[in-house]
Amino acid sequence: MFGILHVVLPVFLVTGAGYAAVRTGLFAPSAVDGLMVFTQTFAIPCLLFRAIADLDLGAVFDPRLLFSFYTGAVTTFVLGILGARRIFGRRPGEAVAVGFCALFSNLVLIGLPIMERAYGVDALAPSFAIISIHAPFCYLLGITVMEFARADGRGLVDTGRAVTRAMFRNALMIGLALGFAVNLGGIPVPATLRVAVDMLAGASLPAALFGLGGILTRYVIRASLAEAGMIAALSLLVHPAIAWVLSRQVFGLPDEFVRAAVLAAAMAPGVNTYVFASMYGRAQAQAASAVLLATGLSIVTVSFWLVVLGGVR
Repeated sequence: MFGILHVVLPVFLVTGAGYAAVRTGLFAPSAVDGLMVFTQTFAIPCLLFRAIADLDLGAVFDPRLLFSFYTGAVTTFVLGILGARRIFGRRPGEAVAVGFCALFSNLVLIGLPIMERAYGVDALAPSFAIISIHAPFCYLLGITVMEFARADGRGLVDTGRAVTRAMFRNALMIGLALGFAVNLGGIPVPATLRVAVDMLAGASLPAALFGLGGILTRYVIRASLAEAGMIAALSLLVHPAIAWVLSRQVFGLPDEFVRAAVLAAAMAPGVNTYVFASMYGRAQAQAASAVLLATGLSIVTVSFWLVVLGGVR
């Protein structure tokens, strides 16, 4: 158990340091914004570009792996919508925003550091396979359902345009797309450029974790605690449970694939869930509360799932 805490706690300590630094005034909110622009627009896209460019696509793009993770994601999305509608009486658009919180996991900022610390850099390849289609899948599903659910929704053509804009204005998506282009096209990357990309990629996750802590100071757990608790339960328990059953019990995937599917599924909702809610002006309080609550609870739940997976390396 000490080994698991040794893996999990440093990740959240870096996040906690960012939270404390902003709360105490040692790190300005404007500096947090700059740090997150650096990580989200430059450093993390370089990390994803390097990972996809070097990835053995045939070895890790196993349909069973993707099915194990994304079946759980869609299930929690639907359950989140139904819970918001039936239990909390939310309107259709609000319910979709709540469901999106259960759908969109924080795979990059928290998932990758925990996976790397638990099982090493070489174990990240299946995680990158999941990450490579995560944003397109979630935004396509979330935006499409939202547009058809809300009373003032756009038509099919405008919805397609909204999805396209969400995809191609996202720096992370650009990094992934360039990585696929280099990989599939067999394009050589000059050594000097490779070193520069490696330098930016190396700075990405620690800086992003610290910045995430600063961002969390802007969220509060309001009166929507019950809904945030439902979202946290779906994200931290139901999603990884489905991924574990499918990857281990149904498909019998190798251990490295099971670990990738379950740990990715066990991550708290990402900050993008609040961005999605704000984009439509629906359920922002629930999204903010869910991000803060689930991120805190995930210290315990991620440790639990690491025990289920047989411990750490």
